[in-house]
Amino acid sequence: MAEPQSNARLRADAGAPTSGVIHVRTRLTADFTVISNALAQRRGSAVTVGVAAYIASLPDGSPVTITALCEHFSEGEILVSRALRELEAAGYLERRRERMPTGQVRTRTYFYDVPRGEGPDDPPEPPRPRPAVREATPRREAAPAYGPEETESRAPTLADADPKAVAVLTALRRVDPRLVLSAQEAARLAPAVAEWLAAGVGPREITELPTVRLPDRFRARPASVLAFRLRETPLPAPPPFPLPPNVERPAALPFQTCDGCERAFRAPVPGHCRSCRERFGEERLRAAG
Repeated sequence: MAEPQSNARLRADAGAPTSGVIHVRTRLTADFTVISNALAQRRGSAVTVGVAAYIASLPDGSPVTITALCEHFSEGEILVSRALRELEAAGYLERRRERMPTGQVRTRTYFYDVPRGEGPDDPPEPPRPRPAVREATPRREAAPAYGPEETESRAPTLADADPKAVAVLTALRRVDPRLVLSAQEAARLAPAVAEWLAAGVGPREITELPTVRLPDRFRARPASVLAFRLRETPLPAPPPFPLPPNVERPAALPFQTCDGCERAFRAPVPGHCRSCRERFGEERLRAAG
């Protein structure tokens, strides 16, 4: 018995589209990131979508500060910080200031695949410090050990900085208009400049040395570049060489005019020069002979 066959016409091949993008799909099994179409097709700034895709591809614990992102992207701090604010306003990003059990205050960043409040997963709760055990004898509480991320109240202020160092930092913008520092940045760089001044380097040399051959484009804040160049304190100036003992030189004899040839010569009293004296001496010898 013959196999049944259909008399229906086969569907014509639609073919490639005449315009627009044509996807060449490749099934990835490693080194890929899944992001939602709502995020990838988000209207607005392309920098915001790019920053979001980059953060989504990073493993947990990777730094996502503005400085770290500026080192990866060619955009400056203004565009990167604006992208983070847009992601935070859209609910994809959340930054929390959490106190660790050691007393340190750190900023934790949470990134959501879908805007916050629309997904089932919530961020983990921050670690809570253990309650202190009361003892019979009261003791003085140890001061909290502040790490690299201290509270804003302990940040250096411009009022505590050396005025001479602040004046040097303010004059840097005269050499390069891009070296505009904020009050907090100047207060943070002032101790390094003060060490340079204490080492005997003048304000003019400090202004010129850190600004030599600056890059055409900064990938970070100018304060970071200056901090890197001011990191090592120069050697102190060598002591001046001892002056030789004062040796009294004989006083120079005054000039006299020779009575015979009118030639100038040095002598204590007027008279004849050496040539005339020799010539006159020979003539006298001949006359006496």
